[in-house]
Amino acid sequence: MLQITFFNRLVIWLLVAAGLLAAMPNAFYSRVESHNDAVAAIETTGATPELEADAASWPGYLPNNLVNLGLDLRGGAHLLGRVRVEEVYADRMTAMWPEVRNALRDARGTIGTIRRVDGPEDQMRIRIQNADQMAAAMDIVRGLARQVVSLSYPGATDIDVSAEGDVLVVQLSEAERELSDQRTVQQSLEIIRRRVDEVGTREPTIQRQGADRIIIQVPGIGSAQELKDLIGTTAKLTFHPVVQRVSNAQADATGRTITLPSADPTEEGVFYVLEESPVVSGEELVDAQPDFDQNGQPAVNFRFNASGARKFGDYTAENVGSPFAIVLDGEVISAPVIRQHIPGGTGIISGSFTVQESSDLAVLLRAGALPAGMDFLQERTIGPELGADSIRAGTIACIVAFAAVLIFMALSYGLFGIFANIALLINVGLIFGLLSTIGATLTLPGIAGIVLTIGMAVDANVLVFERIREELKTAKGPSRAISLGYEKALSAIIDANITTFITAAILFVLGSGPVRGFSVTLALGIITSVFTAIYVTRLMIVIWFERARPKTIEV
Repeated sequence: MLQITFFNRLVIWLLVAAGLLAAMPNAFYSRVESHNDAVAAIETTGATPELEADAASWPGYLPNNLVNLGLDLRGGAHLLGRVRVEEVYADRMTAMWPEVRNALRDARGTIGTIRRVDGPEDQMRIRIQNADQMAAAMDIVRGLARQVVSLSYPGATDIDVSAEGDVLVVQLSEAERELSDQRTVQQSLEIIRRRVDEVGTREPTIQRQGADRIIIQVPGIGSAQELKDLIGTTAKLTFHPVVQRVSNAQADATGRTITLPSADPTEEGVFYVLEESPVVSGEELVDAQPDFDQNGQPAVNFRFNASGARKFGDYTAENVGSPFAIVLDGEVISAPVIRQHIPGGTGIISGSFTVQESSDLAVLLRAGALPAGMDFLQERTIGPELGADSIRAGTIACIVAFAAVLIFMALSYGLFGIFANIALLINVGLIFGLLSTIGATLTLPGIAGIVLTIGMAVDANVLVFERIREELKTAKGPSRAISLGYEKALSAIIDANITTFITAAILFVLGSGPVRGFSVTLALGIITSVFTAIYVTRLMIVIWFERARPKTIEV
């Protein structure tokens, strides 16, 4: 056990050096964080002298990964939101109306004329002229139904068709509503995650709770209202043909139209009557970037996918000279006149934007539209002062634990205890290096895991040193005693740490949030403590023994 090859020694010291190098940025947290934020801002909005100065505050050739601080340490915002899943039902009926209308019009020789009438938002109600042909009309609409892909509802379709006198009623089936709810919440969760990630916020916690609720916790953000402004906007973008421009919100035209206000401050009191069915929707948008229009005003460049580009190009080719409206979240932000055919599916949204507003709008459009609105049931803002107190208390706890362990090991095992103490310091550095490398989030329970690891880290060394003491009592030489000590203690060390690691793994799988943070630091601490005890401490003892060649040793 005292024979360690040069290659193995080199590997051990390289691993230690790599771990400590990865942990080093955490010793300069503010500088590295400013550097990272500046680099992200330069990539998104372009370079400025201030951003370039912040980016240069940390050398680019050094690691810049930090241990992310959780909500309880860094402060931030907590929201519990409910997704209004029922809104999707109405959107589905609106989107389906043109298809149903065209199918029924093809059969008007039999069923007569049709007209959509008002009713609940989640229903499509159509009056049939020849009520005695209602069965034929229902068969036509049922022919448009699609099968629901679900093992829970074998053979079910996505719509239910019924009749109330001369009115044909179409609504989503129970199976489709359940699946729609699941898709809506999942899509909302992913879009919220993309929106938060787009602005560079570090390690948010975004998870589903129950049937229609989502928990959002974002460290480092200023307030719950700031978080709501970021994710609470649906950013639903559509392009509609303009029927007319009016000054009365109640004005309407014949047919299926909608009346929306203008978002332009220079058009206060102006409303636009638009065709209800959009030409293109934001779902077909693939990119959006902040830009400037031909007048040098902040704007947003956008680009559609192939399907959206074809629709947009066809519409602009057929409607040169006509206005069309760009609608964002129920307001007309721009209503330009089509001057020429716009091929390629690209365009620009201009309006009364500031530079920040154009950047925010681009973020929202890139992340996608929320499929439904959200009601915020709970909101909390956690100030950084509370996190600073937690960090201070955690630091004191670590220092006290460190000091107690260092003193105990030095008094109990002398020089060998000092070797164990050096390995303990390396162990903590390796833990932070691993946390930084994997981008883990450190919370108060995580700090508790590190404090626990400090105590556990010397456990393996204690086992080895006690075995060495026992071997020395049998009158064996120092070299043989050290070798047998490591050899006989190895199985006990591995067994003890495997059982603890299994516990940490179970906590990670079954737990969430802070419990996971504790399990991660505990598991990483087990890995690093075993490495430092079996390899690092032993290597230091071997190097000392080779140079000192003592006849006797005291442990």
